[in-house]
Amino acid sequence: MGSPLLSNRSGGQRLGITEPISLSGPTEYDVIKTCELEKYLQDAGLYESQAEAVRREEVLGRLDQIVKIWVKSISRAKGLNEQLVQEANAKIFTFGSYRLGVHGPGADIDTLCVGPRHATREEDFFGELQRMLSEMSEVSELRPVPDAYVPVMGFKFNGVSIDLLYAKLSLWVIPEDLDISQDSILQNADDQTVRSLNGCRVTDQILRLVPNIQNFRMTLRCMKFWAKRRGVYSNVAGFLGGVNWALLVARICQLYPNALPNMLVSRFFRVYTQWRWPNPVMLCNIEEGSLGLQIWDPRRNPKDRFHLMPIITPAYPCMNSSYNVSASTLQIMSEEFQRGSDVCEAMEAGKVEWDTLFEPFGFFEAYKNYLQIDISAENADDLRKWKGWVESRLRQLTLKIERHTYNMLQCHPHPGDFSDKSRPFHHCFFMGLQRKQGVPVNEGEQFDIRVTVEEFKQAVNLYTSWKPGMEIYVSHVRRKNIPDFVFPGGARPPRPSKATWDSRRAAELKAASSSQVDKSSEGQGTPDEKDDGRKRKREEEVESNLKSVKVLAALPSSTGEAQESALASDATNGAGDIGHDVVQNHITGTGGSAYGKPSGSVADESNSREAENIAIEKITSVPYVGHQDFSQELDELEDDVQQKDKYEDTAKGGKSPPMVSLTSNASSTSVTSSNGMSTSVSFYTSGDLEELEPAELMAPPPIVNPPAPPTQRKPLIRLSLTSLGKATGKGT
Repeated sequence: MGSPLLSNRSGGQRLGITEPISLSGPTEYDVIKTCELEKYLQDAGLYESQAEAVRREEVLGRLDQIVKIWVKSISRAKGLNEQLVQEANAKIFTFGSYRLGVHGPGADIDTLCVGPRHATREEDFFGELQRMLSEMSEVSELRPVPDAYVPVMGFKFNGVSIDLLYAKLSLWVIPEDLDISQDSILQNADDQTVRSLNGCRVTDQILRLVPNIQNFRMTLRCMKFWAKRRGVYSNVAGFLGGVNWALLVARICQLYPNALPNMLVSRFFRVYTQWRWPNPVMLCNIEEGSLGLQIWDPRRNPKDRFHLMPIITPAYPCMNSSYNVSASTLQIMSEEFQRGSDVCEAMEAGKVEWDTLFEPFGFFEAYKNYLQIDISAENADDLRKWKGWVESRLRQLTLKIERHTYNMLQCHPHPGDFSDKSRPFHHCFFMGLQRKQGVPVNEGEQFDIRVTVEEFKQAVNLYTSWKPGMEIYVSHVRRKNIPDFVFPGGARPPRPSKATWDSRRAAELKAASSSQVDKSSEGQGTPDEKDDGRKRKREEEVESNLKSVKVLAALPSSTGEAQESALASDATNGAGDIGHDVVQNHITGTGGSAYGKPSGSVADESNSREAENIAIEKITSVPYVGHQDFSQELDELEDDVQQKDKYEDTAKGGKSPPMVSLTSNASSTSVTSSNGMSTSVSFYTSGDLEELEPAELMAPPPIVNPPAPPTQRKPLIRLSLTSLGKATGKGT
């Protein structure tokens, strides 16, 4: 791998909103394990060949030439004088995984075209430039999406996938040495331009804020691979996408600036296992800016208060990049962080190797009950558009189920899609369902999510580009009846292996739980009560140890004045100096032994670990000024409030909620949605496949001043709560 780079690019300046947890360098063990990790990632095919790298550079150079020709052409067509025509210029910038240097073979290149004020997005970019590209033999699969939140033109250029955005600046001439990192570049820019520029500005800022780019890149490549293997890499599904993982990794690099990827991966899991969400992850302080653009600030923006896992972008205007995360997906990711931490501890003890960390998550073994969302269309082009639309709305189904079951039912959306090759123009998605941990199981109690599913289908069918043949079906299927086409090779695998880390861990936890129950029956209090007591004691100890430690106030003042007096005092006194004042002597005093394979006495190791955990505890508890009020409706679900109120009014009038039975007999009903379309809601029959039939759609007139909803209502679902526990691989 070559000699590790240990220098801190900050030139002695602190990177991040707090002091590092440790400045220790790596041990010999870290160097060995990092070399093993790099070889593992190479063997997994995560690095592109030199030939492909050269081809990408050639494509980008050719694309830059094309946009320069394009801008001169439209400048002449608009009647500009010859001098302005000759000076007319456009530039191509890259961002995302390619700019960060963590892209893999065949990955898309995220690109941005920056043009002058007279080159419009609608007429010129999605008009003349699109026409030019469509006539080139090197270009294929041209897919313009002008009405997206961030308008984009996707295509392949000599086989290289390109996603091209456009930013129109308020300049007559775009200089060749344009620096888009300057905030002034956003002056008089429209919202779409600001969003388009944001990708490049955030990517460049991340690279400026990490102490060692080489170590950052390998660690990020590792974490992205891990997230994909564990099924938590998907922004659209409510998990995290590329920029989210980059920001999380960059923060760990700031906290351990001299650590190699081996230890950065371990500390990634340790830190985020302890992170107290919704405290935000930030690489730098949030700046107000001088252009009046809205920034993430839960004190002033009510919708920001509902973000469950804020990961804030470092470039102005700072925004939450992870607003798609729901309660269910946050719980799933938290469990995966804990698993990663456990595996890394076992690796340090020499019990497992890197391949254990990257074991794929057995999604179709993990649950007993699933929702299957099937979609179909008349042709490939319609299916592509329909699939994109439905996929973008699936997160709404998760949020609806969480809301309508009062967060008692947890949804686990699979981040990918599947296709039955025997059926033309078909795709399907899956969601695992389970009772949320801690929800008591009452005999015979059920949920009923049929109304929720019906609302979701109605919302999906409001697609403005809907065409005949675009259908959606939602059905309940048990684990034993999952269709074979979702499995590799189209064949259901044998019973899950008992040799995986997850299966062994589940068996250990089950045994430990049984033992704990037996012991609790002899002593005083339940296991939960004892756990709560230990947790409170631990929190009191941490608070006692850290009461003199200052934390940097990271959010700007809403009034332009100083923060609250305590936080302002902390900032004045050099707040956040955690690494030196609290734990530096413990962690760095042994020549970095805390980073390597356990060495020295058990007491020394325990003290070092405890000291580091104290520092992590404090850093992960940066004050969060937003007030979480989950009784209010989420902004993303405002379109559903009226429909929900109608159903609740029906219930208050003494009527039962709309009910349907879960049967194995297929039925077909025509439902007319609000846009006038008649939509089939028939379901496929497959053994014990249970269908969610259409719910009653009629509702009484809305009540002008409806009474407040009851404080507690038992939600219903036609799935027994006792069958919604997470599976252990035994039986169905």
